[in-house]
Amino acid sequence: MRWLATICLNGLALLLIDLIVPGFRIVGIGPAVLAAFVLGLVNTFVRPVLLFLTLPLTVITLGLFIFVINAITFTITAWLVPGFHVYSFGGAFWGALLTSVAGWVINILFKN
Repeated sequence: MRWLATICLNGLALLLIDLIVPGFRIVGIGPAVLAAFVLGLVNTFVRPVLLFLTLPLTVITLGLFIFVINAITFTITAWLVPGFHVYSFGGAFWGALLTSVAGWVINILFKN
């Protein structure tokens, strides 16, 4: 049951970040919660493959390329979820970064 609350809170975080970052748009609460769920699936299954394939580039950039990988997973989620649109790389980059921070805070709150 805790995972459902986490997904809902991540969806609300996406809606709040939508107000801050101009490069992406979420149409409503339904697409936001669905996007949070799909983003979790993409981060679980696709992100490790991308990290493995880009490992040399990640090492050369001292790990900074992981931010680009996060933006790519954010964009993949936008392709899969209707009502969730990413308009620019900057929107994907900042949206993914702020969503990661929000998810980190939510996980800290629900850890206890």
